[in-house]
Amino acid sequence: MEQPLNPVSSRLTPIKPSASAWVSQAAKALKAQGHDVIDMGLGEPDFDTPAHIVEAAHAAAKAGQTRYPPTDGTAELKQAVVDKFKRENNLDYSSSQVIVSNGAKQVIFNALMASLEDGHEVLLCAPYFGQYKDMVLILGGKPVELPCSAADKFLVTASALNDAITSKTRWIILNAPSNPSGALYSSQQLNAIGDVLDRHPQVMVMADEIYEHIIFDDQKFVSFAAANPQLKQRTLIVNGVSKAYAMTGWRIGYGAGNQDLISAMVKVQSQISSGACSVAQAAAAAALNGPQDSVRDFRVAFERRRNLVVSRIQQIDGLTLDAPGGAFYAFIGCDHFIGASTPNGTTIKDDTQFTQYLLEDAKVAAVAGSAYGLSPFFRLSTATADDILNQAIDRIAESVAKLTINKTD
Repeated sequence: MEQPLNPVSSRLTPIKPSASAWVSQAAKALKAQGHDVIDMGLGEPDFDTPAHIVEAAHAAAKAGQTRYPPTDGTAELKQAVVDKFKRENNLDYSSSQVIVSNGAKQVIFNALMASLEDGHEVLLCAPYFGQYKDMVLILGGKPVELPCSAADKFLVTASALNDAITSKTRWIILNAPSNPSGALYSSQQLNAIGDVLDRHPQVMVMADEIYEHIIFDDQKFVSFAAANPQLKQRTLIVNGVSKAYAMTGWRIGYGAGNQDLISAMVKVQSQISSGACSVAQAAAAAALNGPQDSVRDFRVAFERRRNLVVSRIQQIDGLTLDAPGGAFYAFIGCDHFIGASTPNGTTIKDDTQFTQYLLEDAKVAAVAGSAYGLSPFFRLSTATADDILNQAIDRIAESVAKLTINKTD
């Protein structure tokens, strides 16, 4: 008898769907059943794309910019990226050192595919954006997690980094401000990391700076390459327009770095997707070159929401949250409730079960910290209106108050 066909590659066996996307799908399924669910899973600004950016896309389409664009990006957008780095980060790049892709995730995938050999190690500072790990696994690399505790403000220390580097280490990925913790490195902390990497010339740095413009408390953002100019040739900066300009659906990310690496990434992209949408690239150029008032307005709103969530969560016994330095997430500690019993007698064994309880009882969708490599925590996206945030936290407070803490000697 013929054996049934298995069409799926074994390299996908350890890969899981995006945790935030899965949680949002679960929330949608409950909504379809008639439940009133508040989805706090996806990290997406709730603002509309600014009007001048939309108009630029409209004008580009009417002008006939609807044919295949260059694989590495249009000349207009690449120049806008070069100008942005000079203006905002005091970094000099040529257009040949820039690639435009279908979102920042493709920039990351291109870079890993272009540079990883089987068994190469990639250092991930936990908590980390979950897709980093999955991309490394798909491409034959070995993800190495560096736990960054709440006591260290979810930042990797120079000593921990030094201890983790081996002869097989190929990359360290630094995401700041961080998804999910909002952690932000100071210039001095970046210098300390740079001092360690100076001693390990085989290690490259992927600086994911997609949340660059969403920082709070009058802090100043410093790009890793600007803080460590001696490592600029070993640094790939990953950025995009999705978060700062409320352009998630436009799917435009960009990277800047070593010209040989960028050329290899362009080769990868030419075989996967070719160039990003031409009309979206025109919109992205308008975003980078145009007025930045909306970016500042968005940041003010995100900081107000951050303050609201921190204040409310800190009033709930058993949950912990220090004020994030940037991004639009709250990475909330729930260790107090691991081992607790729900009203129906179920024991909450980990943060995954805790978030499942919140979804079932509070009808609030959140993502477990385990999806980001660090437990026991859960992530809420704060990129939504104040009244929705208040309603969600009211529900969370009511649900955790129902839990019975099981005392142990």
